[in-house]
Amino acid sequence: MANTYTQLYTHIVFAVKYRQSLILPSFRDATEKYMTGILQNKKHKLLAIYLMQDHAHILIGQNPNLALSESINVLKTESTNFINENRFIPSKFQWQNGYGAFSVSRGEMSNVIQYIINQPEHHKKLNFRDEYLDLLRKHEMDYDERYVFEFFDGLTS
Repeated sequence: MANTYTQLYTHIVFAVKYRQSLILPSFRDATEKYMTGILQNKKHKLLAIYLMQDHAHILIGQNPNLALSESINVLKTESTNFINENRFIPSKFQWQNGYGAFSVSRGEMSNVIQYIINQPEHHKKLNFRDEYLDLLRKHEMDYDERYVFEFFDGLTS
């Protein structure tokens, strides 16, 4: 075969360490733009991004030549450095270890894009913890609720 064709769409979700509400409106847009640049430099196609105060939702057309885990590690490391170097918050910013990555079919892309860009409205009805557990269940992923995320209140699910 002379050419390679892929259609790999991935919805990525990860949280601020201890799920603290540290991403403020004053620097949300700049951080989203910075993260967009990181993903584009890795030759992923950004389709949607929204940073809530305590977590991130990103939809990409994935570059098949890079491991997703590597791309997310770079994204989280470089965006952490960006936030800390610009001193957007008085304390040290960190993303939580781990992430969720959910495959998206082409037919579902517009729904997922709307879901991501409408995060503020969505979270008026559902908190992040329940949203994330719903995503895991919807995608029929095996998980142990004790190890999903570290929450600020000391719970591990």
